[in-house]
Amino acid sequence: MSRIRGYEWIVRNAKSYRGGTENAFSRENAWTDERGALHLRIARGQSKWTCAEVKLSRQLGYGTYVFTVRDTAHLEPAAVLSLFTWDDLGTEQKRRELDIEISRWGANNKKNTQYVVQPYYIPTNMFRFEMPAGVVTHSFRWDPGKAIFSSALGATGRARIVSQHAFTSGIPPAGGDSVHISLFVFGTGDIPFMNETEIVIEKFEYLP
Repeated sequence: MSRIRGYEWIVRNAKSYRGGTENAFSRENAWTDERGALHLRIARGQSKWTCAEVKLSRQLGYGTYVFTVRDTAHLEPAAVLSLFTWDDLGTEQKRRELDIEISRWGANNKKNTQYVVQPYYIPTNMFRFEMPAGVVTHSFRWDPGKAIFSSALGATGRARIVSQHAFTSGIPPAGGDSVHISLFVFGTGDIPFMNETEIVIEKFEYLP
């Protein structure tokens, strides 16, 4: 169990599929520092990379989810930082999944951030854009039938909006979902993952 400023998180310690490829998740790759910021890393294991994921210990449902993330410009093209909701007991078609994903998906020519209402293969369910370097505040407001995503350069309260997008179709109903934060390797891109890396979530906040 880990805590970020009043929120308790369960650290994943098992193999799981993320981004269509299997990743090994280790509890040693997730921790909080003395200021309450969450650190996630991808580290070298004995035979493959080990990754990091945490899950909020309680359900939140409809409302606004805010993540303040330190600069991710150093991430390699094959690294993926995913901020998402997920229903562990739902079916594959009904996971109640909303995603903010920071990755170039193993290529240099792809934009580095996307908003997704799953399933991603429906064209209107994904919005991609280029996020500049620096501290970023990502958020989404989840309401019945609508989800508004936003990304702003800077910390909460003094951030400048870079991108915003509203989805109004295919929005899952709340219920059974919890927040996950995952840092993993996308294993089927053109550019392989090469070096250990770390990201920092400075703050998570939920507003009903």
